[in-house]
Amino acid sequence: MGILDLFGLGNKTNDIKEFVEKGAVIIDVRTPGEYVSGHIKGSKNIPLDTISSKINEIKKLNKPVIACCRSGMRSGQATSILKQHGIECINGGGWDSLQAKL
Repeated sequence: MGILDLFGLGNKTNDIKEFVEKGAVIIDVRTPGEYVSGHIKGSKNIPLDTISSKINEIKKLNKPVIACCRSGMRSGQATSILKQHGIECINGGGWDSLQAKL
């Protein structure tokens, strides 16, 4: 495990494919304005500053989560929050690079 893996920023192409195979939902944690300017089709926009209040809603999806944002930093924070609440989650990094891996 490298230093980038500690922050959820390591090479995760295989993990992403594994999560997609499990039917993962993609949660984009950018602001609504950022989301409107471009996003992954079918993703859900739940901004990082509201994610803690949406835990029950996310749990009801009963699916693993791939979090994304612009660069991977906010999605890393969201991944940490979701994991603390028992949600299977991976940091997908920036939405545009994630889209290329799907």
